[in-house]
Amino acid sequence: MRMAKGHMTRTVFTFYCVCVCVCVCVCVCVCVSVSCGRLLRSVAAAASSRGAEVQAYLDDRRPVSDSLLLQVLEERLSRPDCTRGGWILHGFPCDLQQARSLQESHQQPNRVFFLELTDDVCLERLSLRATDPVSGQSFHPVTRPAPSSEVQHRLKTRPEDSMESVTQRLKQYRLHSAALQFVDTRTPLMMSSSDEQLCRNSSSDMTSPPSRKRKRQKAQQPWAPPSDGTDGTPKKKKKDGAKETGRGGIKTSSLFKHNPDIPDIHRPAIAQLKEKIFTSDSFSDLDLHPHLVATLNKVMNISTLTSVQKQTIPALLAGRDAVVRSQTGSGKTLSYAVPLVQSLQSIQPKVSRSDGPLALIIVPTRELAQQTFQTFQKLLKPFTWIVPGVLMGGEKRKAEKARIRKGINILVSTPGRLVDHIKNTLSIAFSAVCWLVLDEADRTLDLGFEKDLTVILNSLNSAGPARQNVLLSATLTNGVTRLADVCLNDPVSIHVSGAPCSDLTTTSAVTCDPEGASQSESFAVPEALKQFVVVVPSKVRLVCLAALILDKCKFSQNDKLIVFISSCEAVEFLHSLFTAVLSRPSANHKPPLRFLRLHGNMKQEDRTEAFQQFSASQSGVLLCTDVAARGLDLPQVTWIIQYTPPTAAAEYVHRVGRTARIGARGSSLLFLTPAETAFITELANHNISLSEMKLQDILSSLMFDDVYKGRGKYHSKSSSKALEQEVRERATVLQTEFENFVHADARSLQAAKKALQSFLRAYTTYPAHLKHIFHIRSLHLGHAAKSFGLRDAPQGLTAAAGPGASGSHRKNQNQARKQTGSPAKNQNQKKLTGKKRFGQREVRLIRSEFSSGLESRDAKKKKEEE
Repeated sequence: MRMAKGHMTRTVFTFYCVCVCVCVCVCVCVCVSVSCGRLLRSVAAAASSRGAEVQAYLDDRRPVSDSLLLQVLEERLSRPDCTRGGWILHGFPCDLQQARSLQESHQQPNRVFFLELTDDVCLERLSLRATDPVSGQSFHPVTRPAPSSEVQHRLKTRPEDSMESVTQRLKQYRLHSAALQFVDTRTPLMMSSSDEQLCRNSSSDMTSPPSRKRKRQKAQQPWAPPSDGTDGTPKKKKKDGAKETGRGGIKTSSLFKHNPDIPDIHRPAIAQLKEKIFTSDSFSDLDLHPHLVATLNKVMNISTLTSVQKQTIPALLAGRDAVVRSQTGSGKTLSYAVPLVQSLQSIQPKVSRSDGPLALIIVPTRELAQQTFQTFQKLLKPFTWIVPGVLMGGEKRKAEKARIRKGINILVSTPGRLVDHIKNTLSIAFSAVCWLVLDEADRTLDLGFEKDLTVILNSLNSAGPARQNVLLSATLTNGVTRLADVCLNDPVSIHVSGAPCSDLTTTSAVTCDPEGASQSESFAVPEALKQFVVVVPSKVRLVCLAALILDKCKFSQNDKLIVFISSCEAVEFLHSLFTAVLSRPSANHKPPLRFLRLHGNMKQEDRTEAFQQFSASQSGVLLCTDVAARGLDLPQVTWIIQYTPPTAAAEYVHRVGRTARIGARGSSLLFLTPAETAFITELANHNISLSEMKLQDILSSLMFDDVYKGRGKYHSKSSSKALEQEVRERATVLQTEFENFVHADARSLQAAKKALQSFLRAYTTYPAHLKHIFHIRSLHLGHAAKSFGLRDAPQGLTAAAGPGASGSHRKNQNQARKQTGSPAKNQNQKKLTGKKRFGQREVRLIRSEFSSGLESRDAKKKKEEE
């Protein structure tokens, strides 16, 4: 019996062979175990010309040449003990060339199996050596003792000894692994279960004798590596999703096969609305306190008024209520903050902390609350007697109560936390409130928060005198106009529009839009914003996103990106995936990519830290949900990537508003599948025009890094077809890395499954008028699973009725329906309209993004009862 054990790394022939060849297998007592590493050392120790040649390789720490190694093996395997009873060869072959060389030397094993070592083990043994192979000194680059000056000098002069070089070599060895495993599947008779059990017993107990009660093996065909082609791929094409026995029955599929055709994009001819950001007027032209103007100029480096500020500040200084509508990034925060500070500083006698809240600012998210609070801190530097404060979910309620008792004059809060204090904090009072500001009012009204605002308005109306009210938003929805009718007194409507018919800013009485007007409302975007769309099949989405991030943040330039994703679980999964696979050191000594995450399920201190780190960084990637889509001023953001499409055109406008702020340049990219291209027309109905970006152009950025080079030898410069093939092969290599990471352990696999399921749940929450574009049944679950690094769609998904669902699962669903009865026949189940059903699902999905951060008393009672 003849067996060959191949490792994934070629370094078994260097001085590392003692560490790598750790598994010795005894199958039958007559088989001779031959280890390449031990054999080479024994030959090198012998006083012979061949031993001197081997010793020269070992001294230089170079892999022994295949020709010399084959000579040594041929001499050893031809000895009587091997020819008489058989042999087991350890550590050879390690690539296809060695496999063919072994066949040509007429040393053909009967069966081949592989010992796979994890990347961590291989890297530790390749680069984090405990003993230097040249000098014999004991050292470790991470732990003690530190390498000596001699070793450090050699590591600097020999780049191939660095961690980056070793990692690069390891990737090349991994590329041979797939071909070797294909050779493994071509072997007529593989290692049986008894052999596998014997290997485990032998490796765990080397002293135990092998069992003699073993059945005689059947005749076996000689093993041969594939001779067709250089990359070891079979001639016969496998079907998409065909099983590979060498992978333990795991289904894998090609990345570019069986994808839907990408349709041609027909962009309607529209006139994109653009708003003029800056004016020629300055803050010094307004009737403001000189110290306030100086603070704007010196501390905040702002001197020129934007269009919305030019119209809003005089109206608010005159004491009018206002509804302000302008594009994101146009300076709406200062448009109410400046007149508010001017009004409070002019009060005589001076304001004191004991006066309590004089101004109340309601914002929808915690990050926006923190940002607004910091803006007021800067504006109030010359007016130290006015105290700002912030209340938001996730903070300790006891500490917030203490701040309220001490006194806060300008109170910034999220609605949920403020309602909680109204109900539970006796020291909070609104009797002196003379300003009420609702920033991002449309978002605050969404998803059931109208009840929270009702509680706040009732408290203000019952406790305080007449006050000045301001509503601000980038979009004017029916909900905002209804709220304006309730809480505003004879308001002025300020709308900065760049419509072709008029270049003037309109200032008029606010009017309520007709029902359904929001579906045809025109939106304005920053003038310096470039908007793109890319049509990507579901299977290629993950690789396309990774290639775009590498291109913008690593290969060409150091951009600052925000990636919008539909669910918290998907954000967590992609953050761990990209951090592990894409944040590796580069050959040009650039710092590794930095990935941050932001979503509603994070602890408040983690959310604050991520927000501050991304704001202060010069480059990086922020993976987030729509919690970062409203009002946040994140400096120097150059790209907005909408990995999952928004649920409305207004949400699209808010997302892209995180870039191209205050006249800066920026770009946005919207990901759509071939079945979702009708959303481009939907955006065009709102005067939003997108330019197409080709998938091939994004994936071509992988050509800048040979880490993703495949096994094929294509002359990409000779023809566009060869270039396309090489780009696809590199994309496949990157996808394989993602899938290997996902399937490496149970935790990452479970995280990928949860992310996929949350993506499917979020996909069902699109409103009724977009269901013809985003419908769960148009998704191929197998392809969607590929975009989360899964090789196949998990069983038992709730949305498994799509094209990729198995027939057995549909059968189980039908049986469950028969047992439980239809919803119409079930008396205990209430029939909901599509609008209510959509609202309830979306509340459950993203309520945590804007909640107070505290459990209600009713919820606590239920937990205690349970």
